[in-house]
Amino acid sequence: MEEIFKELQKLGFSQYECKAYIGLLKNSPITGYEVSKRSGVPRSMIYEVLGKLLDKGAVYTVPTDPLTYAPLPAKELIDRLRNSFEQSFDFLEKNLAAIESEQQIDVIRRISSDENVLAEMAAMINSAKEELWLSIWEPQISLVQPDVRLKINKGVHVFSILFGAPDTEMGVTTHHDYMAPEVAEERMNGRLTIVSRDNEEVLIANFSPNSPAWAIKTQDPALVLVAVEYIRHDIMFAELVKELGPAKVESLWKSHSGLYHVVTGKPFEC
Repeated sequence: MEEIFKELQKLGFSQYECKAYIGLLKNSPITGYEVSKRSGVPRSMIYEVLGKLLDKGAVYTVPTDPLTYAPLPAKELIDRLRNSFEQSFDFLEKNLAAIESEQQIDVIRRISSDENVLAEMAAMINSAKEELWLSIWEPQISLVQPDVRLKINKGVHVFSILFGAPDTEMGVTTHHDYMAPEVAEERMNGRLTIVSRDNEEVLIANFSPNSPAWAIKTQDPALVLVAVEYIRHDIMFAELVKELGPAKVESLWKSHSGLYHVVTGKPFEC
């Protein structure tokens, strides 16, 4: 019975209201005095409690002499509560979002742990309506691929650059295979991962084998722009490497002190 009381209290019933309603479900119609006696609600409070239950529509009066009370059937009460809460959720979802939209645009949320970062990635992918830009590494590719496929099937345009998983395709796909992934991973101290949707929101994450993942998520237009442009340039460079040949490109940056530092993050050593 305590579990039932706990669930009803989550829906706005006080403990005494729970006891009175359950007492009436067991025996009704009965007087307020009998409700108090059977439920354990103090006599000094029973009519106040019954009044609140009447206001909630959980009980109703029976015009007898003396006046008696009966409960709304359990299924009807549950249906009424469910409908009321769904209407409240719909109203709040619409109106709270409108209130926060202007304030949240520059907010940067910080997320920690592999599980939480992956959950945020999935949420962003699932909320995309027109366009997705992805830069993802092999360990995470299989985890987001089903959600990406669903979006592709719904007509969302997907552009991806993938580190590893050479046989995987996710929309317009480019494989980052013109240099060993370890070079970029060492420079960034992890695997930089980006998910951007509809030119409105971006998640920038870093997965590391030696520490928990972290990420930021924001609608700041400057960060969205920088992240998408990063992916665009990565895709374009990968396509140019295919034309020039990986060996020629590698020779270029390895023999040029400035480019060597740009690519590896380390000073050039003669």
